[in-house]
Amino acid sequence: MEEQAQIESLSASASSSNLHSPTAPVPAIAAALAAQSEKNKHQPKNPKSFPSSPTSATTSLHSILSTIIPNTHKMADETSDLAASSRASSTSTVTSSTTSSSVTTKTSPEPLSSRSSSIRSFINSYQKPFNKDRDAGNRPLDHYKNRLPPFRNRWRNAILPIIRWETPILAAIQRKLRNPFFDIYFALSANLGTHNFYVLMLPVSFWYGHSEFGRSLVFVLAFGVYVTNFIKDLLCLPRPLSPPLHRLTMSGSAALEYGFPSTHTANSVSVFMIIVYALFDSKDSFRSSTTYQLAHVFNILYVATIVMGRVYCGMHGFLDVIGGAIIGILLWLIRHIYGPAMDALIISSSYKALWVVPFVLFLVRVHPEPADDCPCFDDGVAFMGVVAGTVVGEWHFTNTFPVTSTSNTIPFEITQAGLFGIFLRFFIGSLLISVWKPVIKRALHEALPPLFRYLEKGGMSMPRKFFMPASQYEEIPPSLPDSNLFEPENITSIFKKVGRSRGDSVGPQSQADVYESIAYREYQKQKEINHRKPAANGEDCHCEGGLTSSSCLPTSQYFKGGDDAVIDDDEETEDKLMSQIPTPRVRYDVEVVTKLIVYAGIALIAVDLCGVIFVTLGI
Repeated sequence: MEEQAQIESLSASASSSNLHSPTAPVPAIAAALAAQSEKNKHQPKNPKSFPSSPTSATTSLHSILSTIIPNTHKMADETSDLAASSRASSTSTVTSSTTSSSVTTKTSPEPLSSRSSSIRSFINSYQKPFNKDRDAGNRPLDHYKNRLPPFRNRWRNAILPIIRWETPILAAIQRKLRNPFFDIYFALSANLGTHNFYVLMLPVSFWYGHSEFGRSLVFVLAFGVYVTNFIKDLLCLPRPLSPPLHRLTMSGSAALEYGFPSTHTANSVSVFMIIVYALFDSKDSFRSSTTYQLAHVFNILYVATIVMGRVYCGMHGFLDVIGGAIIGILLWLIRHIYGPAMDALIISSSYKALWVVPFVLFLVRVHPEPADDCPCFDDGVAFMGVVAGTVVGEWHFTNTFPVTSTSNTIPFEITQAGLFGIFLRFFIGSLLISVWKPVIKRALHEALPPLFRYLEKGGMSMPRKFFMPASQYEEIPPSLPDSNLFEPENITSIFKKVGRSRGDSVGPQSQADVYESIAYREYQKQKEINHRKPAANGEDCHCEGGLTSSSCLPTSQYFKGGDDAVIDDDEETEDKLMSQIPTPRVRYDVEVVTKLIVYAGIALIAVDLCGVIFVTLGI
C-alpha cells in the first residue's frame, strides 16, 4: 500500500531527526502531507490503493506523533476521535479545507486528498499562535485557579455558589422595589459610607474636643477598610452579577473592587456601635429624653440606609453585608475592650507608640496579591497611613504640650474659642490639608522614581503585579488622580453630582466582572440542564428554589452583546466583554509609598501641626 508506506517513511524520517519539541515538527508534517495531496491531484485515482482499513492512516499518524511529540497519552483520545470521525465520514459529506468547493461522496472508500485534509485540520489545531494568557491554561473558567494559590482557590470555590445562588433573588428584589425616589436616596446616602466622607470628617473630631471619639473612628474605619479589602483580594469573590442586576452608584471605582465582604457595611456598623455606646455613656447630658431618643433613631437610620442601600443598589449581596457586619462588630469590640490601653500608650512618653510605623509597613507588605487589577490595595495603604500619622502625631503633640487626660489631645473650650475660633480652626485645618496633598504628592512623584530605579537594580523593586516598575516609565503624569480616595476638587464635584444623583449601569465594569460573567453563563447553562423545565408557548419556566421566569431568566437574557446576539465562543465572549469595560489607568510603583506618606501627613497635620497652631493662637 503506497500511502501507508509513505507515512511510515515519514515516521522513520521524523524519528531519525531527533525532534523533541512539541511544536517544531508539526509544520514539517503538515507540509509533507500537503505535498502528498498536491501530488495526488495529478495521479489517477485507484480505489485499490486505498488503505484496507479507514483507521490505518490515523493509526500511523498516531505512531508519528508518538515518536516526535511528548505526552502522547494526552493525544490518544483526540486520535481516537479522528478515527471515529473517519469511519463516520464514509457515508457523509466531506468538505475540503484547502478549497472553497464541497465534494459529496457516497462510496465507502474516502479519497486520500480528503483524508489528508482531515489530518491537516487535526494537525493545524496544534499550530494556533501561542497566547500566554490562554494557552498556559488561563481560560476564563480557570482564571482564578491559575492565578491563586490552591488554598485561596478552595476557599473561593466554597463561597462562590452562595453568591451565584443569591443573584436571581437579588435581581427579583431590585425589580420589585425600584422607584425613582429610592434610586436617588440610596445612591446619595451611599456617600455617607465612602472613604471620602470619613477622611473629610475624621479631623473634625480632633479639632473640636472629641479626640477619644476620633481615635475610635480612626481605629475601626482604618482597620475596617484594611481587613475587608485584605479579604477581598484574598478570595477574589465577585459582586452580584450585572446583568441581571442594575448597579446604582455615584462612585466611578466602587464597582471595580471585589464584593465580599462589604466595606461600606463594616464601616457603618462599627461607627453605629461607637455612637450607640457614646449615647448611652452621655445620656445624662441630653436636655430631654426626646432628643436622646431621636439621636438613636438617626443612628439606626444611618446604618440601615447604608446596609440596605448596598443591596438595593446591586453593589452587594446578603453574604457580603453579613460578612461586613461581623467584621464591623468585631473591630468595635476590640476597640471597646482595649481602647483605654491604646490611648494611654499614645499619650505617654514611651517610644513604644512609635512601633506603629513598622507595624503598618508590615501590614502593607503582607496584603495579598489579587487575581485581577483591583484597587482594594490602594484603600488599605491610604488608611494604614492615617493610622501611623494619627498615632505619631498625637504622641508628638502630647509630649510637646502635655495633657492631663486621655479624652482630649488638642484642648478645646467653646467659651474661649467662640464662634470666630470655631470657624478659624476649620479654615486653618482644611487649608493646610488641601495644600499638603497635591504639593507633596507631586514632589514624591518627581523624587521617588530615580530612587526606585536604583533600588530595582539591586533587586528591591515593589513586588506588586499591577503596578508598573520605575524602570518601565520615564515620568508620571502631573494630574494623576487617586483611584478612589478624594482630591480637593472632589468636594465641589459631589454637589455637581446631586443633580444627576446616580449612575445606572448594566453589564461588566471590571475584569473580575468579565470573568464571572463568562463563568456564570456556564453555571447557568448547567443549571438549566439539571433543574429547569422547558418553557413552551410563552409559559413561565421554573427554576431551582421555586423562582418563576421573571426571577430566573434564560441564559441568553444574561449575556447579550451590543447587537443583542448571544456569543457562544468563550474567547469571543471574553474579548467582547473586555472591550466594553473602561481600561484601568496605569498605576506606578511609587504610588504605594506616596499614599503612605501623603495620608500619614494628613493625619500628622490634623492632630499635631493644627494642635500647635491652635494652642499658639489661643483659639
